[in-house]
Amino acid sequence: MARGTMSEEVQARIKQLILRRRLVPGDPLPTEAELVDLLDVSRNSVREALKALQAMRIVEIRHGFGTYVGPLTLEPFVEGVAFRAAVRHHQGEPSLYELMEVREALEAGLIAAVARRLPAEDLAVLKGLVQRMAEEARGGMVQSATDRAFHLALYRSMGNHLLSEVLDAFWAALRRVREDLSDDHPDPELTYRQHKEIVEALEAGDGDRAVEAMHRHFDGIRRRLAE
Repeated sequence: MARGTMSEEVQARIKQLILRRRLVPGDPLPTEAELVDLLDVSRNSVREALKALQAMRIVEIRHGFGTYVGPLTLEPFVEGVAFRAAVRHHQGEPSLYELMEVREALEAGLIAAVARRLPAEDLAVLKGLVQRMAEEARGGMVQSATDRAFHLALYRSMGNHLLSEVLDAFWAALRRVREDLSDDHPDPELTYRQHKEIVEALEAGDGDRAVEAMHRHFDGIRRRLAE
């Protein structure tokens, strides 16, 4: 069996072990020696497979402590999407627009449903974040962490963890590639006003207005990309 194929086979068997034992993030895996015996493969094959799984955040190797089930985040996806967009941008392709359009399609497509059933506590969180944006705008820059928290809080009420992670992954990918290209200089006052418009539409329970406000927010990003 080819080395690459062997590693993939061992990776698959370790993943099966995690599923079979119903392990969750943070749970310890068998030791390296135990995996060698359990899977009847060489120590090198186990090490190679564990390193590959660590890169995918499926396992976490804590040197001196052992190997654990990893956080299972979408971080490898974020890295891949951001790097792909950066490479294609340098080839003259509209990869940043494409990344932004995926975000816009997802968020504008969901915001009307959010407007119909936004819990009062989530609305209060969003209003607090807009207030923080106002204060940060007066200081000259809306912090990326505030913007990220706003977009996460928007869809919390839908109760779909995967959806929240996917939306956050696209937010992070677009932010990362724009920062890498030194291409992220939004007008803080405009950023604050656009997010305030979204919250006002949500407070009014007006889905159509919320969709329009979301599109205006992305129009601002579109203009900055064009510049």
